[in-house]
Amino acid sequence: MRYSSCWATFTGYPTVSEWSLERDAGPLLVEALRVLALKAAVYELTGGDEEKAELLVPAPVDEMVHAVLAQFTLMSRMQADLQVVFPHATELEDFGYTRGCVTDDYYAAAGWGEQPLRYWLDAAEVTRRLGILDAHYGPAGFGRGGRSHTITFDTQPTPAAV
Repeated sequence: MRYSSCWATFTGYPTVSEWSLERDAGPLLVEALRVLALKAAVYELTGGDEEKAELLVPAPVDEMVHAVLAQFTLMSRMQADLQVVFPHATELEDFGYTRGCVTDDYYAAAGWGEQPLRYWLDAAEVTRRLGILDAHYGPAGFGRGGRSHTITFDTQPTPAAV
């Protein structure tokens, strides 16, 4: 229950300007894999300190990390094959990513160049964008960043739908 603020995909991917699954999934996957590599390195270098390995990450990238980790069998095989642990503790997550934090230092040290700012959004910018999104979601019946709605579904299909 501590992680319920980001259970819905209304709070990650949609904070990307003009979000498109077709265009953005590939680059976000790259960023998620990079984050997992950084977290694995921190985890290993700190002797398995899961708190230190839970790096600050922007919402869109974090959401893709969750999508990658949901591929349990594949990730289990990768960990076994690579002899590495990809740590992720949702209860330790902090959504306070800001440009210039230690995550950025690690990213630069890995030699991947500049993070794509389309996805690496400061927490303040994510909050601002979520406010804009909520203003659009509300009239459609969605509340609390997609964590509730007022839509009533028919319990029985109409004859025309069958």
